[in-house]
Amino acid sequence: MQFVQGLPQGIYVGQTHVQHPKALISAQPELQGFNLALHVQDDPQRVQKHRMILLDELAAFGVNKITWMTQTHSTICHNINAEVAFDALEGDGLVTQTKGHALMMMTADCLPIVLGNVQGSEIANLHAGWRGLAAGIVENTIATMQSQPTWAWLGAAISQPCFEIGAEVKAAFCNQYAALESAFEVGENSGKYYADLYAIARYILKQQGVSNIFGGDQCSYQNLDFYSYRRHTKTGRMATFVFMQ
Repeated sequence: MQFVQGLPQGIYVGQTHVQHPKALISAQPELQGFNLALHVQDDPQRVQKHRMILLDELAAFGVNKITWMTQTHSTICHNINAEVAFDALEGDGLVTQTKGHALMMMTADCLPIVLGNVQGSEIANLHAGWRGLAAGIVENTIATMQSQPTWAWLGAAISQPCFEIGAEVKAAFCNQYAALESAFEVGENSGKYYADLYAIARYILKQQGVSNIFGGDQCSYQNLDFYSYRRHTKTGRMATFVFMQ
């Protein structure tokens, strides 16, 4: 398992791929690979076994708990330390100050963003599609944290050349931040643009005082190592994880 380099000591960040040596065979070809999502009409037992495989791998690094959530393209963020309720949490952001607790976010083109402070004592994981970014998931997650995050890692997401959107999406950002005009290029089709999720996220993060930003250099659409909703509407999901050892 590969982890992101250059983070505070004891912080582990990574992202799963489609291929995994222990991935179970699926009766649905479009869901082959290490799918970790329950909401894509995969066999629930297969998904749960994949999640247990991942937990076993992370346990070698001191992880004793994983929190997943029902993601809704919202700005809801939860601070997770004590035992959570049986019912799945809904939202798109997780924060913890507890060591050994892995926070999970599932994506297949949307942007996963991991945050943390310089001391390595608090971490956050959030799911940032364009709706969440425009509505304030970054800002709400940082407001939920007890300390100022100083670094962020951006996982694999759809890149600008592959992400055509309508004028209403561009307006949702540029009406808030005029400087984000540069994050959009005119599309090939009338009234369409190509949006740079990475550039948008970097700008918002810097506005929130996050100075060190890593990652943001992999395209989920072009790279077959990742699931992509735009490439195949029916597809699995990979997970971005973060934990403090």
